[in-house]
Amino acid sequence: MKRIIVYYSNGGTTDLVAKTLAKNLNADLARIHDLKNRNGLKNRLFASISAFRETKTDIVPAKVDLKGYDTVYFGTPTWNGNPTPAILTIIDRCDLRAKDVILFATMDANRGESNIGRLEEKVTLRGARVIESFTIATKNKSPEKLVRDTEAIIEMKDLKMY
Repeated sequence: MKRIIVYYSNGGTTDLVAKTLAKNLNADLARIHDLKNRNGLKNRLFASISAFRETKTDIVPAKVDLKGYDTVYFGTPTWNGNPTPAILTIIDRCDLRAKDVILFATMDANRGESNIGRLEEKVTLRGARVIESFTIATKNKSPEKLVRDTEAIIEMKDLKMY
């Protein structure tokens, strides 16, 4: 069984979660980079508006080839209760027909479930079957705590079987 984790991270916490998943699940990684500057107060405000409106953005890589993968993870931070423009853009460019998908969202506060709900709608429309999802609260957590929390979710949700 071959797995890939496709994710976007702006501040580094989603990156840490994705790398922890990859290490524990023997999965490949595909980090998506948003070419728009999303740092700073003004840019973060516009980023939240873009997430709410589901505005597409320029990303690198522009596409991820999912042929040969049985399970695809999509991960994103939660911006104002929504997935990021970068992850929405890559999902729209992927062929997800007959793919098993696991969704995850990191979040400073709450509203990660609304993020997951929207991601589920998007990947289902692209032909995927969502087999699992989870959120991870990241606020005020050390990197070590985030790793432990991610490893606990892997065990609790038995992600190694997918």
